Amino acid sequence: MMVYIVFVAGLAMLVAGADLLVRGARRLALSAGLSPLVVGLTVVAFGTSAPELAVSAQAAVNGHGDIAVANVLGSNIGNVLLILGLSAAITPLVVSRTLILLDIPLMIAASVLAWVLAMDGVLGFWDGLLLFSGIVAYTIFTVVQSRRASRAARASAHASATQGPPMAGKAAGLPRLAVDVLLIVAGLGLLVLGADRLVESAMTLARTFGVNEVFVGLTIVAAGTSLPELATSVLASIKGERDIAVGNIIGSNVFNLLAVLGVSGMLAPDGLAVAGSMVWVDFPIMLAVAVACLPVLFTGHLVARWEGLVFLAYYAAYIGFRYLSTTAHEALDTFEAAMIYFVIPLTVLTLGISLKRSLKRPSSHPSSRA
Repeated sequence: MMVYIVFVAGLAMLVAGADLLVRGARRLALSAGLSPLVVGLTVVAFGTSAPELAVSAQAAVNGHGDIAVANVLGSNIGNVLLILGLSAAITPLVVSRTLILLDIPLMIAASVLAWVLAMDGVLGFWDGLLLFSGIVAYTIFTVVQSRRASRAARASAHASATQGPPMAGKAAGLPRLAVDVLLIVAGLGLLVLGADRLVESAMTLARTFGVNEVFVGLTIVAAGTSLPELATSVLASIKGERDIAVGNIIGSNVFNLLAVLGVSGMLAPDGLAVAGSMVWVDFPIMLAVAVACLPVLFTGHLVARWEGLVFLAYYAAYIGFRYLSTTAHEALDTFEAAMIYFVIPLTVLTLGISLKRSLKRPSSHPSSRA
């Protein structure tokens, strides 16, 4: 019973810490004039991914490389299939062209890079440094481009009474800045404490249920550390803040691959050992999920409800597959056959038809891209 209490306490500290971190960072970013999309892609995405960073870094330092890597893979798969799927099922999500043309291809490229680096079975210090340099370059580029493109919008936003954080920052001055910094520091402290408790209790749960670290990292730990992304994107979807809802997911995935894996690889004393099952099963699935975003989002720049439901169904199928493969269940062969010969071809056919219709639409209505 104590293990469950510690696990839940660790999750609670992670969620609370991420919430405080996101609040403080979001206010600072909006006060600096960043657009909602960029706030979603960077500040909110990085803040909600802080639990993944804390947990994977802690696992790497303690020698649990499987949990560190599995946490990232499971979180990225869950972010798209579970969180984007659930958000779209609540309300269809209109997607910015910037996401389709820049950020999603970047997510795909980061997925390929991480997979290639992991193919030798180890993510070492130099691999981690290469990945981390990518997140530094991505953040600088995104912020600079946003500030160049939105100076006029910033002026009107600061003049509008509806813009709470910027106006509050201007009125309160240093006291508001101090409060925001305190929120960030408190959030980081809770993240570190929560990560330590979550990793140790997860290891105990793995031994209790007789499953390996990979399965625990891909499911229980990944789902727990993704709670902030789930809460942020679903709430943003309900409020109609669709740029933040989608940008948070894509930005979180980029951050997980480049920053979380990068930092973890640099911190691990002997590098992160990557299990063969992750190299040849979970990395390809993560890449396939990232690639699947393109045809879905190209169909009218919209994630429709039915597409969200398809994503949710695939997430359930993925968890089922990983459980059956981990436990060597006798139903695994039947499950694999059903997915390979029926479910996947049917999904590809449906997405292909939707994409074809979408590509035809702009040609007859040139203004639809405006």
